[in-house]
Amino acid sequence: MSKQALLVLEDGSMFRGRSVGCDGLSAGEVVFNTAMTGYQEILTDPSYARQIVTLTYPHIGNVGVNSDDGESDQVHAAGLIVRDVPALYSNWRAQESLPAFLERRGVVAIADVDTRRLTRILREQGAQRGCLMAGAAESLDRERALQAARDFPGLKGMDLAQAVSVAEPYPWTEGSWQLQPDTVAAATAETAVFHVVVYDFGVKKNILRMLVDRDCRVTVVPARTPAAEVLRLRPDGVLLSNGPGDPDPCDYAIEAIRTLMAHGLPVFGICLGHQLMALASDARTVKMKFGHHGANHPVQDLETGVVMISSQNHGFAVDEASLPPTLKATHRSLFDGSLQGIARTDCPAFGFQGHPEASPGPHDVSPLFDRFVGLMQAAR
Repeated sequence: MSKQALLVLEDGSMFRGRSVGCDGLSAGEVVFNTAMTGYQEILTDPSYARQIVTLTYPHIGNVGVNSDDGESDQVHAAGLIVRDVPALYSNWRAQESLPAFLERRGVVAIADVDTRRLTRILREQGAQRGCLMAGAAESLDRERALQAARDFPGLKGMDLAQAVSVAEPYPWTEGSWQLQPDTVAAATAETAVFHVVVYDFGVKKNILRMLVDRDCRVTVVPARTPAAEVLRLRPDGVLLSNGPGDPDPCDYAIEAIRTLMAHGLPVFGICLGHQLMALASDARTVKMKFGHHGANHPVQDLETGVVMISSQNHGFAVDEASLPPTLKATHRSLFDGSLQGIARTDCPAFGFQGHPEASPGPHDVSPLFDRFVGLMQAAR
């Protein structure tokens, strides 16, 4: 007999369903993601720390889970909400079912939920604090779950970057996996053209692979690494990674980024890194109503007019009205008009709010990595 699960939002909305993960209780910010594929990548994306993810596509788990497609080595999402998990999964790369993976990783998850109703609530009222409970029917306590949801402090003001960051610097040499032949590209100090230092605020593996694919030797450093330590590594450029939480409390990162830009190093900020670069340039960030989470977001390049479909995952954004003269807007969302890209006018630094590395998602925006390489080439 399957175990039961319960989701309660801070406004009192309640959803009952079937447990497809481990027993227990988990509270966090409930968000929705509209991607049709990539549930393993979403669950393991550090940007989802302290968030309970609702997947709007109805069938989740069809292709199982494998050991290669994680964007980090652990699940960072605080929980998972889906409409249906198939009893059978099928894919030549699959190694286990999604429920087995969730239970083994200690993730509370619920299925058989009316995700359309839930998504409407989140879209109209905004992302809400919520609590998932799973286990025997008699252990599910609505009032306890409601209190846990309301006790969650929320992501505004929460510095999660250092919580998910690596503890020590390390080199990364793995490039993208190729179907034919079944190999993974690699970069060494002898073959690499550029040396890139990546600030790990919650970096996804595919960002690192994209750099290796472009002949970069990659050194990943902790979120709190001072600028002086980065400069001693003599990099050709610095990439500021994605990550979870509110960028505003990350004073240590903002100060380091300000110093690195002052030294004229090429800088590329992605998602949280883009927001931190804006703060280091004296712009402001704001909490969004329900954020952008999906793989089908149209973004326009303001210089060329070209429209690109992008992968997005953020609950905070740079306030375009706060941009100083040294920052210009480069990209804008065609969904809600929010700012999606910025560039410094006085140094080789730029940022993009979405995910040019995708995983999951389209590759329309991946040329931004080539732009970064071009800045490093020009700086030599």
